[in-house]
Amino acid sequence: MRQIDETILELKDAGVTFATAEGELDAIADVTMTVRRGEFICIVGPSGCGKTTLLNVMAGFVRPTSGEILFEGQPLEGPGWERGMVFQRPALYPWLSVSDNVDFGPKMRGTDRGTRRAIVRTNLDRVKLWDFRKSPPYELSGGMQQRVALARVLANDPEVLLMDEPFGALDALTREHLQEELLRIWRDTRKTVVFVTHSVEEAVYLATSILVMSERPGRIMTEIESPFSRHHPDTDSRTVKSLPEFVTLRERVLGYIWI
Repeated sequence: MRQIDETILELKDAGVTFATAEGELDAIADVTMTVRRGEFICIVGPSGCGKTTLLNVMAGFVRPTSGEILFEGQPLEGPGWERGMVFQRPALYPWLSVSDNVDFGPKMRGTDRGTRRAIVRTNLDRVKLWDFRKSPPYELSGGMQQRVALARVLANDPEVLLMDEPFGALDALTREHLQEELLRIWRDTRKTVVFVTHSVEEAVYLATSILVMSERPGRIMTEIESPFSRHHPDTDSRTVKSLPEFVTLRERVLGYIWI
């Protein structure tokens, strides 16, 4: 069962319809879901089912055309620092150093220089990139750039991390390492995370709760609890993913998508 905690995000019968050259396109429909503080929710489903659209609604980039979305009990009107977005591509500022990229958000919010220095140090330490603070992003590997992007979002101290397939473009080994890194950061910060992925294995490993979406227009077909993000932090991902109970849950989730 889910841990009972304070609701932070709530969608009620939310739908999004886009106007296209061929007519109206229903991306998601009748989505009702609740996100509680401290949860790590993964959203999976067939390609094109509206996962990214749903995440963009939570970010405030897309407004629902039906239903409603609430943040901390109030209607969500648009983007805000309290919901930090990590995209599939890092989208770093190439003309700024790693530390200046992380410093950018707090600086724009008027945070004083001394506090900002501490914020930058804390978050680059979290992603193990302090030694690269003076480097331009283009000198870093793809995985390192994605860690900078995560540090940049964490520097704003958001209530919710929204992550859109952040490891999808990385090689398998880097992806494994970053999954472990993200779980460590989640355990340390207890941030609320909503994470979109095409990888069912990734979802089962990271999530406290998995939401499975139907084909377009995307609806929430089912919600499945997953215990593996709570494994002992010294247990590596390969060990966890080889457990019989992990394989069983992965196949159960896949069964919904393959129907």
